[in-house]
Order: sequence, then structure tokens, then C-alpha cells
Amino acid sequence: MNVFYEESGSFKVGSIVSRNDASLQVDTQHGKRAKIKSANVFLEFSSPLADFLPTVDKLAADIDLDFLWECSPEDEFGYEDLAADYYGQAPSATEAAALILRVHGAPMYFYKKGKGRYRKAPQDALQAALAGLERKKREQEQIDGWVAELKAGRLPEAIKSQLMQLLWKPDKNTLEFKAFDQASRETNLPPLRLADKVGGIPSVPDYLMAGFLMEYFPKGAGFGKYAPPALDAELPLSAARAFSIDDANTTEIDDALSLQPLANGNTLVGIHIAAPTLGVAEGSDIEKMVLSRLSTAYFPGDKITMLPDDVVQAFTLQEGQDCPALSLYVEVTPEFELVGFENRIEKVHIAANLRHAELEQVFNEETLANDPGVDYPFKRELTWLWQFAEALEKRRGKYDPTRPAQHDYNIHVEDGKVSITIRKRGAPMDKLVSELMILANSEWGRMLAEADIPAMYRAQSMGKVRMTTRPEPHIGLGVAQYAWSTSPLRRASDFINQRQLSAMIRGEKPPFQQGDAMLFAILRDFDATYGAYLSFQDKMEHFWCLRYLQQEGIAAPTATVIKEDLVRIDGLPLRVRIPGLPELARGDRVQLSVVRIDELMQEMELRYLHTLGHADADGEEEEG
Repeated sequence: MNVFYEESGSFKVGSIVSRNDASLQVDTQHGKRAKIKSANVFLEFSSPLADFLPTVDKLAADIDLDFLWECSPEDEFGYEDLAADYYGQAPSATEAAALILRVHGAPMYFYKKGKGRYRKAPQDALQAALAGLERKKREQEQIDGWVAELKAGRLPEAIKSQLMQLLWKPDKNTLEFKAFDQASRETNLPPLRLADKVGGIPSVPDYLMAGFLMEYFPKGAGFGKYAPPALDAELPLSAARAFSIDDANTTEIDDALSLQPLANGNTLVGIHIAAPTLGVAEGSDIEKMVLSRLSTAYFPGDKITMLPDDVVQAFTLQEGQDCPALSLYVEVTPEFELVGFENRIEKVHIAANLRHAELEQVFNEETLANDPGVDYPFKRELTWLWQFAEALEKRRGKYDPTRPAQHDYNIHVEDGKVSITIRKRGAPMDKLVSELMILANSEWGRMLAEADIPAMYRAQSMGKVRMTTRPEPHIGLGVAQYAWSTSPLRRASDFINQRQLSAMIRGEKPPFQQGDAMLFAILRDFDATYGAYLSFQDKMEHFWCLRYLQQEGIAAPTATVIKEDLVRIDGLPLRVRIPGLPELARGDRVQLSVVRIDELMQEMELRYLHTLGHADADGEEEEG
């Protein structure tokens, strides 16, 4: 005797070897012995085992499901009753098995109610299920069509319009994703490679920018509607004539400097910081922008500003204008000792916006060491401030004339062509500005701490830089506390700190008190976002360095060892790891060869050739 039974959701047949109350031993049609539960047996038959399932499959295929559903009773039924009604007589074993197979395999038509028992689906439920099945069929046909186009090297319009979304933040439930994913698997190409192959990546920088905007500017980089700032026209005008020092592309001019001689022989140094908080109300549209964007994002060839252009122009320290500012005045002796500090909220006349390219030609290490007698704007002030800056650097314990030179790199992109220029860091005009900003940030941080007003500080210990709302030492800078306050047009941390400073100066209640949860939240968001913006800038610079190497045909670059297998390519802001690099000392210079550059994947493979000698490596970067 043979049995027709269910196992793991499928129907099988076997020849009975032995049985007891709960189970049977059977030999399957493939000659394997198996133990099955008696409860899983639907029927027994005596016809040849090998012919049973093929005959059942053929009979089941001939059963019209719609007709079978129509024939079914409204109430729950057993398969024997339905088989008798359908065939008009007591069914044979193969006919009964065929009906079981058909009903069991049509869950949209028949609901399972127990072993061999079913109930027909209500008509509305059946119609909905059939409509869903038809929809899935049409969707699969659409997917198959798109897959065929992609495999043929064509980019369907529907996928083209969503390509960046598919590459950066895909919704795996969409038909477009399913088609693109299927095509990627069938062509054995990673999604980005496939997108490039079908012409979807005409520009790698645009691809990188799309991902950045999608993550951090999902509503676009525009600012939308906002109420304009309301400037405070009643501010007193300072007697100082200030000047700023920036590169030619700077539009957000945050800081300016001034000098005034005092009757006692000392000098009054003015550090003047743009004051957007004086015209931007708490809770206003513009403040919401600051707390949403958190920082200006920089990258080669462009930037996304934290504030709209008209707001920047209202507060930037523009040449020829009287600009609202928070000023820190420092009284300095002829020996460059600091003997007094004063804070003022005022307007300051900006006499000049000095630019790096022009200033460095006349104000540099050589002209300071051997004055050629050439006059230029603010020569006396700049020379004095340079000497003061060196004194400040010594005061911090960071003055080291033997320290290896560091460099800044300017990457300029025009019409897809990239140029990279190098500037020696620590040039007089750079040190002058950075030292005065460090002074302002550390002293304002001290004043806020003494007034028990929380702020957003940068702290460094054990080589780790982090943010905190309480003053802690910044070992790298050699200061007891460091509150970013000198770039309020470009960083939310400085904007928030300026609010706290203004309240302190005016003797008002500051917006944030000690332990304020909102301040912690802003600090956390700022820290994460600022780091992400820097990471994006590094990624874009990495790409343009790869482009530069190819553009200039540099096949055998030299590099300087930083540590272990990490090197810096000479003349470029590009750090890469060289597998197989022998054990070398920091500062060793090596000759490399370019094996492969892949702009799309932002990859470069280099091979070590030999060691060239030793050169001092750049020192670690400091915050300014």
C-alpha cells in the first residue's frame, strides 16, 4: 500500500514499510526510507508509485480554479465532499489528490482550516487578491523591461530621475530600486559602476555633491523665505580704524584688527568680531537656519554658506562701512605684556579688507627681516602686530623657530581643470591673525567661565579634541580654555557663544544657563555636522588630487612618510597608504609609481620603488 502525504509544505508519495498509531515508515519514490507522521497522510492508494504524482499533476493542471471556487460551498468543507461535487462521483485516488493539490496551492481562493479542510475566500477578498496578483505581474514586466535596457547600456528615464537616490539612499520597495538592483546583480557590476556604464555619472564631483546634499540638505541648499535681520542703529561708533586679512574668495569676513596708541605709552589692540546676533532675534527664521545648517560647508570650487548672502552682507566686516561688532580691547605694554581687557558692543569702521595675495608680496618673513623701505597700507600696525603675535606664541609655550614648516593647499577648479597652489603656513600675516584669534577665544572663554555662563568650548587632552560646555584646557594650543567665538558668520558654535558673550557684557540673563539640555543638543549636533562637513571637504579634495595627478601626467610621484604605511604625496594635500612599504622613519621621502587611478571609485594604487632620503615632516595642525 502507498500513501500520499504532506511534508514541509509539499506533497510526496511513498510505499508503506511499517506503521503504528502515530507514524509510518515509508520508502519514497527515490528509494529513501523516511519516517512520517500519520497525521500528515491524506490518502492511501494501490496504483504504481512512480506513476501517481505525474498523473496527479496533469489532472490538477486541468482543474479550473474559478469554476472550482464557484462549485465550493460557502461553509467550511472537506476535500472529499468538494471532489465528489466536482467530479460528479466518488473520486479516484488520483482525482482526490489532484483536487487537494489544486486547492492547497491556491491560498487566494481557499483558506486552510485544518488537515484536508478549507473554506472559500469571500468574493471581495478574492477580487482584491487577484487584482494584487495582476498588479505584481505588471510591475515585474516593468522591472524586466528596465533591466533589459540597463543591461543593454541604456538608462531608462524613470531610473535616471531617481539615480542619485538609488545610489545614496535607496528605497528598496520601489520598482526602480528592484530593477537597478537586479541589473547590478545580473551584470556583476556594483551599482556605481553600472550607473557609470549607462551614462548616469557624467561628473564624479556632481555625484559626490548629490550624496552630500541628500544627507545634509534634503530640502535643497536654498534658504527659502525668512524675515530680514533688524540692525541695531543705536550702537556707539568706535574710534578705531580696523582692517581685516583674508584670501580673495572670503565673503564672510568675521574678524578685523586695530591699533590705537595710549597716552601712557601702551597700545590698545582691538579684536573686532562681526556681530550677527545683534540683528538676529532669538527664535527667528535666521536663527533657525543657523541651528539647522550649523556651519558653512567648504569644498574646492564652491561653498554652502551657513547664512544667506544678504544676511552675510548685512554683518560682514566690509571695507568702508561702520559695522556692528563685539570688540575685545587688549592693553599691551611696549614689552608686549597684557595689562587689561575691555569688551564693547559697538560699530567699528572697517578701513580696509586686505587680501592675502597682495599683502604677502610686501609683508612676509623676508621684508620683516630686511625692510626694503617700501610703504604699504597699515605697515606700522602690521609690523607691530607681528611682533605681538610672536610674543603671544611664546606666552602659550608654542614658539619654536625650528619647527618643520607646514603648508596650506589651495585647490582651484575651473571648467573641470584643477590647479593646486601651496602656501607656507605660519607666514607673518597668518600667524598674526591666528594668534589674535586664539587670544580672543581663550580670553572670552575665561570671562564666560568666571561669570558662570556656559559656552561651547573646544578642549584637547591625550591627543583628542572634543567639545564641552565647560572650560577645559586645550593642550595643543597651550591655553586654559578655548571657546570658539571669532567666526559667528560661519559657525553655529561661535554664533551661540556670541549670544552668551553679549548677555555677559550687557549684564543680561544669557539665553543658556548651566546644565541647559538645549545647549548640549546644539553642541552635539554641531560637533557631528562640523565633522561631516570636513569629511566631505576631504573627500572632494581627494578626488581633485586624483584628477590633478592624471591631468598633469604624474606617473612617479614622491611622498613623505607620516607613520607606518601612511604617506603624504609631495605637493598635494593627499594622504594615502602604501601596502608593502618597508619600515621607515617619519619624514623619510620615497619614490612611488602610479599603478592605477580610479576617479569613479576615488581609488589610487601606488607602488613603492625606493627611498630618497629624509626630510622633516609637517607638524600637527593647530586649531585657530
